[in-house]
Amino acid sequence: MAYWGYFVVGRSERPLAELGALTAASGMTLLQTAPGGWQVWEYPSGDGDVGSMNALARETGAPALFGYVMNSVCVAVEAAAPQSGAWTTCLARRAMAGYLAGGPGDGEQEGLGVEDYFLTPGEAAERAVAWAAEAGHTVAPGPLAQVLGVDPDPSEPLAENLFFRFLDRLGVVPL
Repeated sequence: MAYWGYFVVGRSERPLAELGALTAASGMTLLQTAPGGWQVWEYPSGDGDVGSMNALARETGAPALFGYVMNSVCVAVEAAAPQSGAWTTCLARRAMAGYLAGGPGDGEQEGLGVEDYFLTPGEAAERAVAWAAEAGHTVAPGPLAQVLGVDPDPSEPLAENLFFRFLDRLGVVPL
């Protein structure tokens, strides 16, 4: 079954769902915790807004990241950190191009495309390295760019898996 919804990633001593930055997302459930106070929460929703990752980063004083999964075929990633700022990219770019063109598929129609909304895999990898450094992790851009540039494996087609692979490469939540 295809999934629509958010994964919210942040570091805090308190549950993220209790923070003011996420009050719009009542009903979030804790999915996973990781060393260093990292938390991954789930907010299944095909519409609406989970809140502001900038506000979450400010409130926690730590990097924060949202992944909005669209029909299990692509993920819009929004990230912010108190020092290195905010950036946006996506996972499964070909499928995202289809959504931007008006439906899932392989191409873009006239108008704005993936590159108009999201950083390229290389640019996003560089921003992700700075994000991870602010989180206390040293990561290389190559493995991040690789995850950011691939489409889901046909034998394991869920874009959520790419998102969790990305978190692993950031050094936040191991697979």
